[in-house]
Amino acid sequence: MKRRNFIQLSTIAGVGLSLPMAGLLNACESHPEHSLEFKNLITSLLKDWSDGMLKVQINNPSNLEVHGALGCPSCSHIHGRCMDAVYPFLFMADKTGDDKYVEGAKLVMTWAENNVSQENGAWTVIKNPKSWKGITVFGAIALAEALHYHGHVLDEETRKAWTVRLEKAGQYIYDEFTIDFTNINYPGTAVYGLNLIGNVVNRDDFKAKSKTLASQVKAYFTPNEGLLFGECKKSSSKLSEKGLHGVDLGYNVEETLNSLVMYALKEKDDELLQILTKSLNSHLEFMLPDGGWDNSWGNRMYKWSYWGSRTCDGSQPAFGMMAHINPAFGTAAVKNTELLQRCTADGLIHGGPGFIEAGIPPCVHHTFTHAKPLAALLDHWDHLPEINVNAALPRATADGVKHFKDLDVFLFARGDWRGTVSAYDAEYHYKEDFRQASGGALGILYHNKVGLICAASMAKYEMVEKNNQQVQPEKDICLTPRIETFKNEIWYTNLYDLPATVTSSDENGSIELMADVKLKNGGRQEVEGTASTFDIAYNCTADKTEIKVSTKQDIKEQTAFVLPIVSPSSEVVTNVSENEITIQKPEGLVTIKASAPIKMKALEGKRTFNMVPGVEALPFEIFFEDNKALEIIISVS
Repeated sequence: MKRRNFIQLSTIAGVGLSLPMAGLLNACESHPEHSLEFKNLITSLLKDWSDGMLKVQINNPSNLEVHGALGCPSCSHIHGRCMDAVYPFLFMADKTGDDKYVEGAKLVMTWAENNVSQENGAWTVIKNPKSWKGITVFGAIALAEALHYHGHVLDEETRKAWTVRLEKAGQYIYDEFTIDFTNINYPGTAVYGLNLIGNVVNRDDFKAKSKTLASQVKAYFTPNEGLLFGECKKSSSKLSEKGLHGVDLGYNVEETLNSLVMYALKEKDDELLQILTKSLNSHLEFMLPDGGWDNSWGNRMYKWSYWGSRTCDGSQPAFGMMAHINPAFGTAAVKNTELLQRCTADGLIHGGPGFIEAGIPPCVHHTFTHAKPLAALLDHWDHLPEINVNAALPRATADGVKHFKDLDVFLFARGDWRGTVSAYDAEYHYKEDFRQASGGALGILYHNKVGLICAASMAKYEMVEKNNQQVQPEKDICLTPRIETFKNEIWYTNLYDLPATVTSSDENGSIELMADVKLKNGGRQEVEGTASTFDIAYNCTADKTEIKVSTKQDIKEQTAFVLPIVSPSSEVVTNVSENEITIQKPEGLVTIKASAPIKMKALEGKRTFNMVPGVEALPFEIFFEDNKALEIIISVS
């Protein structure tokens, strides 16, 4: 097969949005010098991950149920999508000439054919033939890219067999995928998938359906900020009580937007590129200065890993390939890759920044999916725009308050402080509540000097996708800052108050976000017989972040504000007094002062660990005493 670039990218660096999109796409083919540091980073990381996957690959010809699969250090089952590794393996085989990668690619494909391949062309998410088949689109893209760019490293028999198998997968996608048959990440990814497969196997009908889906997906962007929506059941019609669509940052930036960008650039779809430019800029507002993605509010945040989403591909292609339109997109691609590297040990990505120190084993799923976009960037390197970190991320230079109307989420920034307050009420599932940060809760508190201070978790950790999540290793303690009380052993908290409202002001150097909340249980019933209505004021100046909690009602049940602070167990905690605690972080001292004694929830060790977003934390709680108000001050020195 002739080796060629599937996408021809414009390579003008640093142009403004005022230029016509067609001008960008038809720009000259002279390329600026690329950031060799970034290329070296992704090259070395891809090799590290590929070798890490080979280490866990099962070689046992006597047992075809496992032979060729990637064993998972954390999960008791084999992940059906492990054949996605065929693309990074073939890339490495082509670049290094080492046959071990060809063997690795053949083995994962052999396992897939023996265990998750279906007669109708689909692959399933686990061995059970009745399990979810939508994931076929991801495996098909990986196989198509592997064949397109690196199929020449295979023997002719294997290459032909895999091409036939690819066409069967393409037929399944063509037959079954509609724009709203499930979450938007599937048909959205099929926009690129069917176009790519159609080119590889010469099927114009595949490419025609791709074009139809591309036209239809343009309606799936929110009216104000242009955020991609549809991560809910059913994607086209489900609205929250506040009239908001289901949006998940992790799935958008790590999966669907990649596909749409790659399709739009290849097909020179000017209208879609204009929509995507606005959307990428809005999504980028949520990237933290260290490259983390703030998905504390996302309605599929149960898969939030701080660097992205557990089973998606990574945000590098969408942002890297569009860096000619906004250079900060390139910064995002680099910063997030650097974060992934920090979360890597022994060749595998760990599901959050606290995994390695906490000794939590990694799920191999993160690695075989995130290896693919790095291979894609390298396969397109000669046609990429300049990618570097010279342009600041929006949240690195932010100051003030920004309200995202399509989410009812507020971002605030003053001095080195960055925070997120969420009143977003869209739900992923219409029958069960997998509660992300909401109810006027603080989703993120970040400081430029010391990094992450607070990070939300699910209200209660649930295995929403049992095949795609890791089991909580110890007692589940929610990490979202909140008010809580227990009555008759039932938990009531503002996290379940979806109608909660938030208002904001920014005067005299002080930002205030005021949340009007009620304490409710998981069934949305308000607590009775004790105070249920509270105000939470988040005040931020350059010097400190202050949380004031008050009520006008009588508090008759023990009620507390819970403030979990992200802190690896290696950090020294000092009890200065019963009302003041310090935490020594590598780059500074975090001090927490309260108007009442600061206590700690019962722990099984030095810290609690939460799978979402993959950090260790100290779950402090401050109880209301005789008065009806609490005040907490967080400062960094």
